[in-house]
Amino acid sequence: MLSFRMELPCLSLLLLSCLQSLSANNDFFTSIGQMTDLLYTEKDLVTSLKDYIKAEENKLERVKQWADKLDSLSAVAIQDPEGFLGHPVNAFKLMKRLNTEWADLESLVLSDTTDGFISNLTIQRQYFPTDEDQTGAAKALLRLQDTYRLDANTISIGDLPGVKHKSLMTVEDCYELGKIAYSDVDYYHTELWMAQALKQLDQGEESPLDRVILLDYLSYSIYQQGDIERALEFTKQLLALDPEHQRANGNLKYFEFQLEKLKKEAADTPPTEKKQKEKREATEKIKKPKKKFLTPQLPERKKYEMLCRGEGIRMTPRRQSRLFCRYYDNKHNPMYVLAPVKQQDEWDRPYIVRFIDIISDKEMERVKQLAKPRLRRATISNPITGVLETAPYRISKSAWLTGYEDPIIDKINQRIEDLTGLEMDTAEELQVANYGVGGQYEPHFDFGRKDEPDAFKELGTGNRVATWLFYMSDVAAGGATVFPDVGASVGPQKGTAVFWYNLFPSGEGDYSTRHAACPVLVGNKWVSNKWIHERGQEWRRPCSLNETE
Repeated sequence: MLSFRMELPCLSLLLLSCLQSLSANNDFFTSIGQMTDLLYTEKDLVTSLKDYIKAEENKLERVKQWADKLDSLSAVAIQDPEGFLGHPVNAFKLMKRLNTEWADLESLVLSDTTDGFISNLTIQRQYFPTDEDQTGAAKALLRLQDTYRLDANTISIGDLPGVKHKSLMTVEDCYELGKIAYSDVDYYHTELWMAQALKQLDQGEESPLDRVILLDYLSYSIYQQGDIERALEFTKQLLALDPEHQRANGNLKYFEFQLEKLKKEAADTPPTEKKQKEKREATEKIKKPKKKFLTPQLPERKKYEMLCRGEGIRMTPRRQSRLFCRYYDNKHNPMYVLAPVKQQDEWDRPYIVRFIDIISDKEMERVKQLAKPRLRRATISNPITGVLETAPYRISKSAWLTGYEDPIIDKINQRIEDLTGLEMDTAEELQVANYGVGGQYEPHFDFGRKDEPDAFKELGTGNRVATWLFYMSDVAAGGATVFPDVGASVGPQKGTAVFWYNLFPSGEGDYSTRHAACPVLVGNKWVSNKWIHERGQEWRRPCSLNETE
């Protein structure tokens, strides 16, 4: 026993050194790359737990079973951390385990006399994900469900495209997801996930949860959506299981009263008034334009989600025939005369090109290695105040790398200059971004508009004239870059880069470049980008007198 107590401080120091890199960072759910560290942390915790079990095996049999379960899970995850966490259910369950279930375990162990493991766990818990992380991971699953039109059962059984580590959701997982939606006054998703939990319970899955609590949430969420008849039906099912349920008995009377009131109102409505109402509804239906004329007027959010699903891409065969691929040396640039790069047209208006095999695996790994310790929650410029702040529609972490800190970064910057012909001295530093669970960046402009504060005034380099975007990982599903106004979609392809101009030569903004990063459904998305500014381009990209040229 003495040797066990002597080993614990050493193990604690080892874990603390591993966790110190996490202490300065929060919002774990916003970066899959940083979340991989949590898997190693969890693996270390399991090892510590197993040592404790050896000392207290007779008294802590329940704890031993817990550790064995997590040990097997961690063993699979550590073999391919990014691939494992690329499955959004695995990422959600990791948040849930570390934020909630380990706390439950702590309470269990505290009931015993030995405190070695508890002191170790208590020290480390200050570096664990928070309620915000668990909620963020849960909301990411709901966002993926909506964007890609996935039913709850598909997510629960882990049947997602391109998954390497299939993961099932338990009744408790589904309940937790529904409860988070309920706390957010999101009764639509509350219904979906409480119904899924109920379904799995009815199929025989063992769970400490019972039907009563699920039916309670289900009936109320359905009522809040206006379906009183179904709410009444589920309330009756609840009372059949628990006739003394106080809230359900009150709801039963209220629902029956409301239904009776509606029936009476319908009966009291004169037949002529009913016919007039039906006639008005029929007339309005006839007057509605056909669906094909509605497409251009779709709300931006709908167009964005459609493009993310691969729908609504507006490229005609005639326009497609004018897109080409080529070997490119940028007007005989000496660096590329003998070894031109592969370039292909992705879109015509705005003109978007992709460079193939433009960054090596070695370079990408070095960029990730430099960026990972510095990753912080990505920010946006508030369009009203101009202040940088985090936003729920940008789920990623980013870091900035300068050319003087590593030769590879300097080499990458020079490559962009050689291939675009644009000055890099006035460009922003290379920004590296790693997307989190369901990571996305909703529609936005890269350039500053006239009707908002000048976010680039302090730089003194003018507006963002162009964007260069490296894709540094393949993504199994989702994660495309889409342009809702023009119906364009560009898929992430490791080792490639896309380039477009944000401003016309006149200096006016090209509003067709409004774009978005679709939520990552399965996989781990790494990108890096270079925002190139106006200053220094006077002779490289001369101005035009025509506003749109």
